[in-house]
Amino acid sequence: MNNFIFENATKTYFGKGCVKEYLSEELSKYGNTIMLAYGGGSIKKNGVYDEVVKILQSAGKNVIEFSGIMSNPTYAKVQQGAKLAREKQVDMILAVGGGSVMDCCKAISLAAVYKGDIWEDFWERAGIINFKPLPLGVIVTVAGTGSEMNGGAVITNEDKKIKTGRDYTACNARFAFMDATYTFSVPKKQMVSGGFDILSHIMETYFSTCDDENVSDDISEALMRGVIRDLRASIQNPEDYSARSNLMWESTMAENRIIKLGKKCDFQCHQMEHQLGAYTNCNHGEGLAVLHPVYYRHIYQYGLKKFVRFATRVWGISPEGKTEQEIALAGVEALADFIKEIGLPSTLHELGINDKSILKEIADSCNISIGSYKKMTHQEIFTIFEECFE
Repeated sequence: MNNFIFENATKTYFGKGCVKEYLSEELSKYGNTIMLAYGGGSIKKNGVYDEVVKILQSAGKNVIEFSGIMSNPTYAKVQQGAKLAREKQVDMILAVGGGSVMDCCKAISLAAVYKGDIWEDFWERAGIINFKPLPLGVIVTVAGTGSEMNGGAVITNEDKKIKTGRDYTACNARFAFMDATYTFSVPKKQMVSGGFDILSHIMETYFSTCDDENVSDDISEALMRGVIRDLRASIQNPEDYSARSNLMWESTMAENRIIKLGKKCDFQCHQMEHQLGAYTNCNHGEGLAVLHPVYYRHIYQYGLKKFVRFATRVWGISPEGKTEQEIALAGVEALADFIKEIGLPSTLHELGINDKSILKEIADSCNISIGSYKKMTHQEIFTIFEECFE
């Protein structure tokens, strides 16, 4: 194992009924005015909104609502939320939703108390947070990003056509409530794309140095097998509590920094998908599903040992009678087959991107990951986009 420093400050409540049982107790530790932030209104349809508001009112809290957070949260939305938080003298933010809501609220927690431009000082480049952001708590309603137990937030600057993420420990939520029954009403498309995002996060960490046998990779292999199993079960029965609760914790484990310990991490596919999203507003998990197999066909020979492990330990591919290259490539094709099996797109055309002429500009705007097994170029990224088109 390589050297590492580990920190995670989020207190997590997991399981059926945890919101009803413990939310009021957590809220008692903070001030009177709570910003209740959420997305497009699905929590009002599935009963989560009514349950949370009742708890807030019973606790005597003054509730300030901030709704309409979109699937790819924008910097403009962050500024809108920060302005409301300052005007209403909000004491804490309670984010109820999936990764987009949580990410947006982390950025709001900074912007509400910072006098400068948080995009320029903390997203365009890595900054140092030497002040206390507004306290944040989260209630998770969609499994996918793992944002509930880290300081990461992905924000889109529409003016600059840049979608990027930063992870600051100061932005970790103070607490996270995770009741998998809250995810039962999530539409299949959203559940599946979120599930693939979980798998993507794990793969992006796994396919990087160090490559010696190590605990982080051992955990990642177990998590990948679990996501594959639990996603299949959740598609068969959306109210399979065992599968949905497993997916929820797998999502958290993928991004609470534990499997990243001692790892360099890649995340080139995420860099590529972020820019696709910045230009086209495509679904994040679906974009990753299109990119991953093609990207891995480009790099597998440069991380051959790890791709062989992936094929044999995650997909159960027999090595008998095969070369290492054949085993590794069989693992990549197993991933591609799984993507089709669960109904995710395999091409940019299926993703709804029909204008091939924009691909070069998008490729040139992508960040280059220093963690990739193969040093990428903007030209090769463009080639990958072209191979993904149809």
